[in-house]
Amino acid sequence: MGFYADQIFPRLMDWIMRAPRFQDLRRQVLAPTRGHVLEIGFGTGLNLPHYPKSVTWLTAVDPANFPNALVEKQTTAGSIPVKLVRLSAETLPFESGQFDWVVSTWTLCTIPDPVAALREVRRVLKPGGQFIFLEHGRSDDPNILTWQNRLNPVQRVLACGCNLNRSIDAIVRQAGLTITQLERFQMAGVPRIAGAMYRGIATPHRPILTELSPSGRYRPIVVPGAPGAGPV
Repeated sequence: MGFYADQIFPRLMDWIMRAPRFQDLRRQVLAPTRGHVLEIGFGTGLNLPHYPKSVTWLTAVDPANFPNALVEKQTTAGSIPVKLVRLSAETLPFESGQFDWVVSTWTLCTIPDPVAALREVRRVLKPGGQFIFLEHGRSDDPNILTWQNRLNPVQRVLACGCNLNRSIDAIVRQAGLTITQLERFQMAGVPRIAGAMYRGIATPHRPILTELSPSGRYRPIVVPGAPGAGPV
């Protein structure tokens, strides 16, 4: 699936996700962002035109090597400085407390370990920073959920790891983030098995202390007896 995943699927998704209904949602969800923003799951850069002028710098991570023409079209047309890092969000190479906002749109469905990724999000957010998300996932309708579960193995193959049935709010909370806003809705014009949407904002309810390991990666420090000590 190398050629399909690297060449065909990115172009197909870029074409689908450019539809006005997706762009309208991006514009709405990104409106509050400002300062230094981290975007996990940059894709082909479809969020870029919708960041407000209050965003001064965008750092983006994505493990996929999408066709350069698709990515460059967005990054060169935008007015925000962009630093794109090719890696997965489960292990971020950034210092703790670095970002004002972290953004995830249509991304948590695909990350192999989304809880680990959001624990990293929690770590790199500044005190008072916020995580904003727009994701599809598990439906509240039992009949739709049944079909999501049935079709998920096929979806994972055809959509390069995308899952239909992840409970996004549960994943956010499991990572140690407190959801302050959450909206659930069915996206118009999208099949119901893929259109159960989660839009919200979350904040870290306690910071994660870290140290730099010999391998050059940041790792959590658990202080015995400290409030909230335990696995993160």
